[in-house]
Amino acid sequence: QVQLVESGGGLVQAGGSPGLSCAASGRNFNSYAMGWFRPAPGKEREFVAALSWSRNTVYAKSVKGRFTISRDKTRNTLYLQMSSLKPEDTAVYYCAASRGPVVSGTAATDFDFWGQGTQVTVSS
Repeated sequence: QVQLVESGGGLVQAGGSPGLSCAASGRNFNSYAMGWFRPAPGKEREFVAALSWSRNTVYAKSVKGRFTISRDKTRNTLYLQMSSLKPEDTAVYYCAASRGPVVSGTAATDFDFWGQGTQVTVSS
């Protein structure tokens, strides 16, 4: 089992650059692929970004070039650095972990463990 706890976010002005963190506990965290999701119209969880155990990354088109996903294996922590935020980035951001080491897909069903989410609100 993996437990995930997100932090960061809050109220941010458009164009801002906040960072999110996801602290993980449990076995084998460093061998898991990790990701970030957020709700979208018609979707409970929309893919944002993912990172394999080898640090290969995948991004949604809507955030590519603006968001950066990374992990610190020594701290068992996943990060999402956001920049050039837009009001449409407003959402609850969820951290997720997959039992597999690689990013096998970008659907929510490709991930096995979830955090409770952290709110990011972008004001225009």
